Amino acid sequence: MDRRGFLRGGALVGAGSVLGAREASAGALVDGPTAEARSGREDRGYWVEVLRKIADPVLNALKERKLRQLMPVEAPHGNAEERRQYTYLEAMGRLLAGIAPWLETGPTAGEEGALRAKYAELAREAIEAGTDPRSPDFMNFSNGRQPVVDAAFLALAIVRAPNELWKKLDAKTQRNTIAALQSTRKILPAYSNWLLFSAMVEAALLGMGAEWDSMRVDYALRTMNTWYKGDGVYGDGPEFHWDYYNSYVIHPMLLQVLDATAGAEPNWKSLQPEMMRRAQRYAAIQERLIGPDGSFPAIGRSLCYRFGAFHLLAEVALRRMLPEGVSPAQVRAGLTAVMRRMVDAPGTFDENGWLRVGFVGHQPEMAESYISTGSCYLCSAAWLPLGLPVTDAFWADEAKPWTAKRAWSGAEVEADHAMEQ
Repeated sequence: MDRRGFLRGGALVGAGSVLGAREASAGALVDGPTAEARSGREDRGYWVEVLRKIADPVLNALKERKLRQLMPVEAPHGNAEERRQYTYLEAMGRLLAGIAPWLETGPTAGEEGALRAKYAELAREAIEAGTDPRSPDFMNFSNGRQPVVDAAFLALAIVRAPNELWKKLDAKTQRNTIAALQSTRKILPAYSNWLLFSAMVEAALLGMGAEWDSMRVDYALRTMNTWYKGDGVYGDGPEFHWDYYNSYVIHPMLLQVLDATAGAEPNWKSLQPEMMRRAQRYAAIQERLIGPDGSFPAIGRSLCYRFGAFHLLAEVALRRMLPEGVSPAQVRAGLTAVMRRMVDAPGTFDENGWLRVGFVGHQPEMAESYISTGSCYLCSAAWLPLGLPVTDAFWADEAKPWTAKRAWSGAEVEADHAMEQ
């Protein structure tokens, strides 16, 4: 697609009043104060373009059952051999978790519909390659501790796309997938957000009609509820951490586990309204963290997941449950700004199109010891709103400046307040 075309469009608003003038000064949306507003069609085209660019190396390699052969293993701490045990499942599970809503409910007609159908088939072939014990790309689901993390992201993908990524699998691949997920039970999760990984696996197994362990779900839900700190934020374990794990994992997996299992236990269902309210507050905070230039604070660990930091904001947008005062169009504009800033940074991709380790571009020094090439594909979590139809307000409404864009331009912005307990 012609990326230059994304720069064309009209001004966001006029200046028919004092307020109108202030609104107009906030109307430059993505690349700086002089950029023109882009249409939802153009933004969506850009998101799909980014999805293809990032997904193609992973999915095409898995189609050929050559992921292990072709994917580089960048491990900045010199532990490539150790991370090689886990990085392939990371790449597949995380990528599929982000594209699943698009595969499930994206367009069925036109150019994008044809693309969606193509990638849905590639995704099923990827699951087949990764779960078949006879495949050269058969993935590690049970040795070491890391596999429970990325088995959970694969489970999340299946829960998000039950038709495309479960019902359309052949019977053999379904059996292999169940066996792979159940094999993670030998892993003792850390006393942290990791409890949700075990719960996510079990929630998916329930939806598959397989034997599942309700105790792992119950323990995760009850424990996470005790770690709630207030104002939409959970501790990652008993303590509070300044990082993006409330978005990478905690809120999205809590909501998805509850969706998948609430019918099995009334006590779990009763948690849904309050946990949704907390998620909405955290989504409001996330929207305010997007700076006027599409940057966001480089705080805490796992920053190499890039715009995956906005997993929760994307999740709440997909659910059409954005908090009051946060419009779908401003979220689209803000996320597009972040994505453009990161995707277009020099060094983001290697010469063969694989993601490289970094936050903005190639910054291996920012990686923790558990980060390798496959880890970086959690950036896909920001693409969840591609599961919304092109007619939805998220894509159809005229672009609007996000909160920080408005505030730093001097436009009218409502005061922010903590969520009442």
